[in-house]
Amino acid sequence: MTLRLSACAGTIRSAYERAFAELAKAGAGPGDVVHVVEYATGAVLGTYAEVDAARRDALGGHRVPVATVAVEALPGGVDLAVELTAHPGGGDLIEAAPDDGMHRGTVRVAGGIVYLPSLHPRGGDFRSQYRQCLEQAADLLKAAGLGLGSLVQTTDYTASATRSEYPRCGRVRKELLGDADGVFPGAAGIIVDRPVVPGEMVSLDAIASTATLKTVNPGWQRYDTLTYKPGVAAGDTLFMSGFGALEPATQKSVFGGDLPAQAEYVYASIAATLREAGLGDRPPYGGVVRLVEYLTPDAVAGYGEVAEIRRRYFGDSLALSAVVCSALLRPDFMIEVVPTAVLPEAVSR
Repeated sequence: MTLRLSACAGTIRSAYERAFAELAKAGAGPGDVVHVVEYATGAVLGTYAEVDAARRDALGGHRVPVATVAVEALPGGVDLAVELTAHPGGGDLIEAAPDDGMHRGTVRVAGGIVYLPSLHPRGGDFRSQYRQCLEQAADLLKAAGLGLGSLVQTTDYTASATRSEYPRCGRVRKELLGDADGVFPGAAGIIVDRPVVPGEMVSLDAIASTATLKTVNPGWQRYDTLTYKPGVAAGDTLFMSGFGALEPATQKSVFGGDLPAQAEYVYASIAATLREAGLGDRPPYGGVVRLVEYLTPDAVAGYGEVAEIRRRYFGDSLALSAVVCSALLRPDFMIEVVPTAVLPEAVSR
């Protein structure tokens, strides 16, 4: 069974110490880790060698794909948050390329899920960089015997300065993504104004699956022409897109400036997707195992008001990671939530 933990925040060393202490409490160890996500502020990105050393010490030689996400800030004003995913035995390691310092070559497959490292381009214009990221994903997946049609979730990180360029990724996604049945992955678009790699306009994080994919859509027609879907069922897992306070019929953002109302709307949209997947007909929806919540700076002060709303929809047992981004693709959005859920047996067959 896959173990998903909330992000643990602190200094570089303490974040890793806390994350692996929580892993031990859950009955797992470094050799079970299949994926690491590092949410790093600008101060930490300037001393990345220290992060790399802390991770290597914590893992004790165990090789895993690492996703490093640049963030504007972290709740509590700390430097780094570390999010671990583990699976008994650590799954299968695939070394697709030599370690170049950004962990581009390491892939792990566990429980039918394919965990990739962050994908970073090497120059060019926005569309070219986006294509490079997907081509890197294709090379990694090829080593695992898969193609880009196996992707179930992508998260794009771009900057405020290139927000107007973002629609250009649609053509690239249409050319390269989607499986034989036309199933596109879930997706999220997050704005971070300090990139992990200086000069890059975009970076991607991605997850794939060895299972047959199935689109999960509550009937929102806007997704018929898009290169991502509200949810993708793969094996026993439901991977979802990032949800913001967007009305599907009009494609207009709602509840501008009202964080609790936006959160309520977001959670209700997630709930509609969960119901479509067979995960109950009323809250709390116990199948949700992880939420990653991206907050704008304006949302930080009122974020505590969201906790009770979230609890009403999803209970208390899920893994939660909250980070502050520079902005979201829709200027009125204050929060975007990326969920993961475990499917009931009847759906996962």
